Amino acid sequence: MNDETIDRLVAQAQQGDLQAFGSIFDTYHVAVYRFVASRVGNPSDAEDLTQLVFVKALEALPRFTARGIPFGGWLFRLARNTVIDHVRTRRETSELEAATNRAAEDAGPEVIAVLRDDLNAVAIALAALTEDQREVIALRFFSGLSAREAAEAMGRQEGTIRGLQFRAIGALRRSLGIELGGGVDGPGEAPAGATSETQA
Repeated sequence: MNDETIDRLVAQAQQGDLQAFGSIFDTYHVAVYRFVASRVGNPSDAEDLTQLVFVKALEALPRFTARGIPFGGWLFRLARNTVIDHVRTRRETSELEAATNRAAEDAGPEVIAVLRDDLNAVAIALAALTEDQREVIALRFFSGLSAREAAEAMGRQEGTIRGLQFRAIGALRRSLGIELGGGVDGPGEAPAGATSETQA
């Protein structure tokens, strides 16, 4: 669904059109769920929090004004704040625990052992990232947001998001023993064009 269609649905929903809001829900709920699940780990909690995000969105929608801000970014900022409120009172569980358990239902013992080793390595690598880096990875790759939408969700400049993403991927590759190309010089390096908060 393109930006123009989303803007039209938002305007209709702001006028009380619940069918338009339903279309917005259908467009975003899977991506929001993926983001929330990647942050809280527990599928049941993720489902409840995803519903809460859309309840908050419906309540806040009359006050939403675009001002050049993508609606998806605004929605994911709500999702981010909802997750923050949740994890303040409950310790975050492993982001990959549910995937491990699902795979264990169908796989043999040798496959399970290899899978658990791989997932543990990824979990350790993710845990070693900064909170901002983990959040960028979740928004960009688990939820499929653009850099611009992720920037709006996190309240950052788009160039900062690209820099965080670059450093996070580099750190994951090093932690997992994946060979890097020749363009990476060190852990603190950002790609050309993403070293300043004002650059895209």
